[in-house]
Amino acid sequence: MVILHDPICASFEASGHPEAPFRVVRTAAALREAHPDWIWRKPAPAEDQDILRAHSVEHVRRIEGGDGDFDADTPRYDDLAGHARRGAGSGLDAMSAALAGEKVFSLMRPPGHHALRDRAMGFCYFNNIAIAALAARARGVERVAVWDFDAHHGNGTESILHGVDGTLFVSVHQLPGWPGTGGASFDNVLNFPVPPFAEASDHMGSLAESWQAVLLFKPELVLVSAGFDAFVGDPITQMSLREEDFVTLGGWLRESGLRSAAVLEGGYAGELPALVEGFLAAWQRS
Repeated sequence: MVILHDPICASFEASGHPEAPFRVVRTAAALREAHPDWIWRKPAPAEDQDILRAHSVEHVRRIEGGDGDFDADTPRYDDLAGHARRGAGSGLDAMSAALAGEKVFSLMRPPGHHALRDRAMGFCYFNNIAIAALAARARGVERVAVWDFDAHHGNGTESILHGVDGTLFVSVHQLPGWPGTGGASFDNVLNFPVPPFAEASDHMGSLAESWQAVLLFKPELVLVSAGFDAFVGDPITQMSLREEDFVTLGGWLRESGLRSAAVLEGGYAGELPALVEGFLAAWQRS
């Protein structure tokens, strides 16, 4: 397993904000202890030519400069452009590693799947997974699937990839729930909404159905928006998945044999390191 990580991604925070440095600091420590043989690499920052496939010039410039927060959930941090470019670059490096046959996880922040073409929102600035998907298509990968199991709908990824030939966006998420989108499927977008407090077995049924949709697409590459906030103990959602359920998701990736890369999206419980480790270990297991 390849872990893409740069410790600098833990150097920014806003007081009381759930998207906090502990998410990557504690997870990195847990993975290093449990799997000393795994390979660690520092990702390169994304360049404009890749970012601009997913975002407008105006959006990039707003990330690079300006005053004030983007919204109540999405602060403006010092060196925001650097952090956002490193997050997006890690998604690109994960995609490249997967195409080379490696199993790879991007352990970076900020997350990305809520970022729209022209707007930062929901803790997200650049849409790391969409940037990687569009870059893969530009390299000639004919069928790219994005599988998003974060508790929150990947509204930004859906908006950016909708109608893009050769891509499929599949999301399983809580609804009703923020951001309030993802209630219907259309074109190359497949949404599987799950009600709050649904039984874990029902949620896993929706995840299994969504994964079958990914497999039916016959992708050459699967990019996973790996959010762990559907965990029963997460402080900002109302979902019921258990640690063993994330192990099952990793097993599905392993059994598929598909070239795949995963990037960290949400997950705000103290159990996040164990959830990530279980998912990755099951995916890696030979």
